[in-house]
Amino acid sequence: MPRQPRLEVVGLPHHIVQRGVDRQVVFFDHRCYLEYLHLLDAYASHLEVSVHSWCLMTNHVHLLLTPTIPGTLSRLMQNLNRMYVQRINTRFERTGHLWAGRFKASVVDSDSYLLSCMRYIELNPVRARMVEHPQNYPWSSWHANVGERQSRLVSPHAEYIALGATPTERQDHYRAWVLQDEAESITTELRNATQQNAAFGSPHFAQQIERMLGRDVAIKSRGRPRKEKSKCT
Repeated sequence: MPRQPRLEVVGLPHHIVQRGVDRQVVFFDHRCYLEYLHLLDAYASHLEVSVHSWCLMTNHVHLLLTPTIPGTLSRLMQNLNRMYVQRINTRFERTGHLWAGRFKASVVDSDSYLLSCMRYIELNPVRARMVEHPQNYPWSSWHANVGERQSRLVSPHAEYIALGATPTERQDHYRAWVLQDEAESITTELRNATQQNAAFGSPHFAQQIERMLGRDVAIKSRGRPRKEKSKCT
């Protein structure tokens, strides 16, 4: 069965996950992280894709991106991945792939869903027990979104801007949002949506995307459906 086209809706944010081959390391030192961010900034700017949140883990990346032109998410990831691999292979005198095939993507609803996605992305190092607090991990957008560091890469989404009337107000409210307890149900829903190339949002949002694209974007429950037991007649 042919694979469905990757979910992409112009003007809406998308959670992107790209993993290394066999979950192996893709960032080998400080310079590798900087190289990736430099390329992400360059391609996002060129293709007019907004970057709202990001986190570079040792063996995978999380990005929250909004495209403004059809087809640019796939183009951005293809160009970014290819150029990063070329530079890393040249620098370390290695050959072969770094990334595990196609990236995973989920289109994200606004309201609290978008902010929940940002929180999920920036708390990745905490959940992985690499650090105790997001401020202790240098390779995420946390520092830009809470005002600890200036960033040309991060473009605030309208839902983030609505958190306050001033930058300081927004940063304070966002910090409090990220650090509050994260509902496990929301985390699971987001993971499933991204893995299945589905929509992360309300049922009404999923229905809107389905009507727009003419395809099913609802999250499917895991496992095979149970067979009904035959009844004696």
